[in-house]
Amino acid sequence: MSTTVKDFAKELNRPLDELLGQLKEAGVSVKDAASAITGEDKLALLTYLKQKTRAGTTPAAGEPKRITLKRKETSEIKLGAGRGATAKTVSVVVQKRRTYVKRDAAGEELSAAEAAEAAKEQAEREATAHAAAAAEAKRHQDEAEKRMREDEEARKRAALEAQKLLSETAKLAPTDPARIEAEAQRKRAEENLRRSIERPAQTKEERERAHRESNIASRGKAIRPGRPDRKTRRAAIAASNIQVDTQHAFEKPVAPQVREIEIPEFIMVGELANRMAVKSIELIKVLMGMGVMVTINQSIDQTTAQLAIEEMGHKAKPVKASDAEESLIQAVTGENKDALTTLRAPIVTVMGHVDHGKTSLLDYIRKTRVAAGEAGGITQHIGAYHVQTPKGVITFLDTPGHAAFTRMRARGAQLTDIVILVVAGDDSVMPQTKEAIQHAKAAKVPMVVAVTKMDKHEANADKVKNDLLKEEVVAEDFGGEVQVVPVSAQTGNGVAELLEAVLLQAEVLELKAAIDTPAKGAIIESSLEKGRGAVATILVRSGTLHQGDVILTGPHFGRVRAMFDEAGKPVKEAGPSIPVQVLGLSGVPDAGDDVVVVADERKARELAEIRLVRQRETKLAHNQAVRMEQVFARMGEGTSKTLNLMVRADVQGSMEAITEALRKLPSAEVRVVIVSATVGGITESDVDLALASKAIIIGFNARAEATARKRLQEAGVDVRYYSIIYELIDDVSSAIQGLLGMEIREQIVGTAEVRDVFRSSKFGAIAGCLVMEGEVRRSLPVRVLRNNVVIFEGELDSLRRFKDDVQKVESGTECGIGVKNYNDIKAGDSIECFAKIEVQRKVSATV
Repeated sequence: MSTTVKDFAKELNRPLDELLGQLKEAGVSVKDAASAITGEDKLALLTYLKQKTRAGTTPAAGEPKRITLKRKETSEIKLGAGRGATAKTVSVVVQKRRTYVKRDAAGEELSAAEAAEAAKEQAEREATAHAAAAAEAKRHQDEAEKRMREDEEARKRAALEAQKLLSETAKLAPTDPARIEAEAQRKRAEENLRRSIERPAQTKEERERAHRESNIASRGKAIRPGRPDRKTRRAAIAASNIQVDTQHAFEKPVAPQVREIEIPEFIMVGELANRMAVKSIELIKVLMGMGVMVTINQSIDQTTAQLAIEEMGHKAKPVKASDAEESLIQAVTGENKDALTTLRAPIVTVMGHVDHGKTSLLDYIRKTRVAAGEAGGITQHIGAYHVQTPKGVITFLDTPGHAAFTRMRARGAQLTDIVILVVAGDDSVMPQTKEAIQHAKAAKVPMVVAVTKMDKHEANADKVKNDLLKEEVVAEDFGGEVQVVPVSAQTGNGVAELLEAVLLQAEVLELKAAIDTPAKGAIIESSLEKGRGAVATILVRSGTLHQGDVILTGPHFGRVRAMFDEAGKPVKEAGPSIPVQVLGLSGVPDAGDDVVVVADERKARELAEIRLVRQRETKLAHNQAVRMEQVFARMGEGTSKTLNLMVRADVQGSMEAITEALRKLPSAEVRVVIVSATVGGITESDVDLALASKAIIIGFNARAEATARKRLQEAGVDVRYYSIIYELIDDVSSAIQGLLGMEIREQIVGTAEVRDVFRSSKFGAIAGCLVMEGEVRRSLPVRVLRNNVVIFEGELDSLRRFKDDVQKVESGTECGIGVKNYNDIKAGDSIECFAKIEVQRKVSATV
């Protein structure tokens, strides 16, 4: 097979002129770019290039054969000083120089003499640098010891001088201290007078004060003879060090200061008062005047805070929660506009109804037994896998099919490029199939329909296509754009066509991603594992994630300590559209959170803290609002029944789906309260919390630790373990039914139509009846209906069949009925026999 020189240059990504020259040097006869070359010509070119590389080239004249590299290393040594002196830090600079000699064409190594000389020079330089560092450290140590000795001598001299001055003052005559004090006062007065004169503006009060001090200095002070007291001696010792500050602390009142207060979406009352520089009690009074009853530690929303700020005369500046993050996000992620982009593998989400063969289809594609490891035969988590097909790589997201995992399926649709909608050929479109179509349309993601179970006789692909038309999904056979492929996970028929349809759709979308930039992606699933900490499954959307990168996701932050693929094998990097498990995060992130590789670790930590604080404030404000709504809703009502639950799950997605399903259990009298919901095993603190809140602990694929099991036995806390969500919902519904109790219901047992009325001296009016439905029993109460309206309710006085008293009369049989204490019965009336039964109240889950 031959090709042109131009195409060959494009294939090799080499300049055309250079390739033409090399072909001519190799002896291949080519004229221009349009000349054809054969496989033999390519082989000749390859042989020529190998010989040229093996022979090498001689260095040109003047080309350097030796190069010297210099490197400087700076380190610090901390020297501990003596007592009373600060520690010193000495910088040690080590300069290294290394010489490299270029090998000649023959590839000879450095001679032994040159290697020995280079090693000797390197050793001498390092010894000189270490000697200089040691001398510098010794000099600093000597200086520190010298300063310590000087300080000690200064303290001793000061103590001796103070003691000498005190002894001399004690020997002074009574008049000498008085004279010293008078002289000190005179100096203070003169200094005050000088300062008052030098001031640019002087009030009347200041001038009078200065005049009085001047008079005191001129007159002196009368001192009584006698031994000087302690105050006089202290004044005499420190007279020369007296400093007088005559600056007044009083300032002229100014106009009220108006501040511009930034308020987030939620803010605590105490924090808002601090920003306005007012007391918290004043702000609480203003809020109470507005009808808002809060304490100093409660949060208020942005609108309420804005009204309170304006009421107190300040200006409010509302800020969004994302405003504080924008600058930090820019510093954290950075920009790389010149990043190299390339085609990436499509991310495909498999969605559909329960037991329609989603996991079995993936099982055949990946040649593994995933369905065998799923509890109850259904997928409980989002699984991410990438497979190699003959035409390219495809990344699959297997979402759960249970109705409780609607949010998880929706999250998968938001992450995907293409949706494979699995519909069973023998079952057609079902409720979760419709939900999957809605999620795909909401995410604006193209669909490829896989009609499974086509190996069964009752499978009908045409019926599936017709049912999809009702959901506005039009197959290509019917003039639409949706590819419909019949497949069988048992025989493998149609699987290759399905993969080809997916890759064709991906080719139309032209999916591209950067590869040489910091990675960005999303959390597929997360969990907390013993011995490994927080484990997160990340789907890389763009860039390349490396081991050791610092990543930020939601309020969590950490360095990637290890990465594993879906098979559990360690990997060092992951490119676009590749899912990996990572270790090293500070906490368990939520499924669906964005993941970015940070460029500034310090600012990334600051951003994580901001998100964590905002998350706590939002949760606190939401909980307070819920509590207030519950209080107002139950005012005036009796004691409500509450079922407290604590949920512990293995992964974040399952925990969210379970809590949402439990909260949706409808009941007007019994309220389901989720005390806590976390990921991980059951700990001893969980048992204490359940004991205090009287809650039932639910472990979904999570078990209690050894210490927690012992505590559970001692405390008697109810713990339920589940691995299938169907059983969990059913058991909680049964618990709610137990709290609801029994209710009385009426059940119609039989109906009889009155054909004629007879009079009896013993029983009064006797109705001749024909039992139309059910049966009439003598022991049950009855109602008399006229024109379908109840006119009397009582019990039977007699029930006869001909002349015999009977206990019951069945449908289609004539009988005589006597109603106790009622004789106004007429022909055409109906007698309804009913029973009152106790029925357990039930609740059905709507998830």
